[in-house]
Amino acid sequence: MSSARRGNEAEAAVLSELVKQGYDVAVPFGEGQPYDLIVDLGSRDFLRVQCKRAWPLQGCVVFNTRSTDHGHGPRSYIGLADIFGVYFPPAEAVYLVPIEAVASFEGRLRLEPTRNNQKRLIRFAVEFEIDRWSPESLRDLVRAGQPEREPKLNFA
Repeated sequence: MSSARRGNEAEAAVLSELVKQGYDVAVPFGEGQPYDLIVDLGSRDFLRVQCKRAWPLQGCVVFNTRSTDHGHGPRSYIGLADIFGVYFPPAEAVYLVPIEAVASFEGRLRLEPTRNNQKRLIRFAVEFEIDRWSPESLRDLVRAGQPEREPKLNFA
C-alpha cells in the first residue's frame, strides 16, 4: 500500500470516529496545511488535527510526529496543529494525542505494561482513546495553546 493511500486511510478513520463522537468536522481545501482536519468545538474554538497511521512495535502503538515538507526537511507540528489523530489498524482504534505529549520525531503509546512495571513517564494508549476526550477537554487543550483572545478592533 502506498504512503498516500495509508495516509488517506488514517484520515478517513479519524474523520469517521470524530463524527461518530458527535463532532462537527471540516476538511481544509487544498494541500499544504500542517493539519488534515478541523473540529468545530463551538465558542469560536477550532481543533487542528494532524492524522497519522500507526504500527505495532514492542508492545507500543508507534507513529511519526514530524513531516517532510518536500524541500524543507523534517518539520515539527508544534504550533502548527493541536493534536494528532492516530489510526492504529491492527485494533481499528483511534487515539487523540496532543502534539506536545510526544517526542518531536516519533510518538509511542504503550499497549502492554513494561517488563519492569514502570508506570512513571509512560503514555498508555488507553489514556488517549478517542472516547475518553470530552469537548471541554479538547477546548481546554486549544485554549492553552492560544494567547488571550481580546478583540483588537479600532474603528476610530
